[in-house]
Amino acid sequence: MKFALKNKNLILFLLFFILLLFFIPANASEIRENITPPGKYIALTFDDGPHPGTTERLLDGLRQRNIRATFFLIGEEADANRELVSQIKADGHQIGNHTWSHAGLDALSDQEILREIGDTDQLLQSLAGPGEYWLRPPYGFIRPGSENLIQTPVITWSVDPRDWESRDAEKIFQAVINNAKPGDIILLHDIYAPSVEAALRIVDELSKQDYEFVTVSELLSLYDISPQAGVKYRGAS
Repeated sequence: MKFALKNKNLILFLLFFILLLFFIPANASEIRENITPPGKYIALTFDDGPHPGTTERLLDGLRQRNIRATFFLIGEEADANRELVSQIKADGHQIGNHTWSHAGLDALSDQEILREIGDTDQLLQSLAGPGEYWLRPPYGFIRPGSENLIQTPVITWSVDPRDWESRDAEKIFQAVINNAKPGDIILLHDIYAPSVEAALRIVDELSKQDYEFVTVSELLSLYDISPQAGVKYRGAS
């Protein structure tokens, strides 16, 4: 009888442990165990996806290099490419909210802002699990006075190679390499093939310079920054 009771207790403990692991938030900000400060930390971020083909190639390249990044997803694109959202999560990347339709939040009413952010958040919660999906506003702007509507930190960037404009892998690569410094948040777009090519080259080159790539949440934590809802963060340095 005692033996059966012990086995029952062991089974219950194991079930509790499995459920605990399953319900860990998708974007928990804890730093991975293999990241030990001090170091040269930098965050790669990707906007406007996920996109078939280019996002898949990027994920493959990051996985091969054991690199974590942050993906700010458009709700419409995430809804159309649900498998890619699942893969981004499975690979351990941070997922963020880039509004539903890439609408400029500086020109919207309160109700429109809440809908753009809320619909995307609801979808991400369903696809990637419970968590806090930080906002990157399209074009980096929010309407002054609307900060109280935003329930997460607002992430912009400190290095912008304007990859959407040049669509040239070499120019994108050089623009980042020549301007990157520890604590930076790099802006790229995984919907363009030249940007994906440049991103993997950037990883290889900066890794040679002893940079470590981390998610945005990890970057801020490593620099002892406690992000607040509605506040913009363009980097950690």
